[in-house]
Amino acid sequence: MTVLWIILAIVVVIGIFIWVTYNSLVALRLRVDEAWSDITVQLKRRLDLIPNLVEAVKGYAKHEKGVFESVTEARSQVMNAQGVEETAKAENMFESTLKSLFAVAEAYPDLKASDNFIELQKELVDTEDKIQAARRFYNNGVMTLNTKIQTFPNNVVAAMFKFTNRVFFELDDAEQKVAEKPVDVKF
Repeated sequence: MTVLWIILAIVVVIGIFIWVTYNSLVALRLRVDEAWSDITVQLKRRLDLIPNLVEAVKGYAKHEKGVFESVTEARSQVMNAQGVEETAKAENMFESTLKSLFAVAEAYPDLKASDNFIELQKELVDTEDKIQAARRFYNNGVMTLNTKIQTFPNNVVAAMFKFTNRVFFELDDAEQKVAEKPVDVKF
């Protein structure tokens, strides 16, 4: 009879472990999904600002058609991107086209002094900061989830219920090299 109670106790402990582990994996997965949603909200906000910014610059730089077309194309690719990897790739391309747009703006002192342009730049900087914060939150959630999925004995429960690792939202190699360069400030 004692052996039966011991076996029953072991089964109950294993059942509780599976229950607790499953629920914690679900909570982590939902946190990662929420973080991804935050990123997409901020990306949409930035994408909504871009047409206004392009129109402000167009008025001053009519002959810079190629820059406007590349910004519009990159914006379209971000809007149509599916999943983390495709969105990250489109985002990296979009950020580099924005840099070319701001380089054009640098050539027009009247544009740089325009209240509309200044306000749009401030909004864009604020949005970029929010995107970076959302990326960090997402990547932290992915790291926590992936760690839990890969560590023993959690990996047994994760495999039973088909939990899979998530992909980090990272800079591509070209963007990483640009990000590592010191900023050139000129007065």
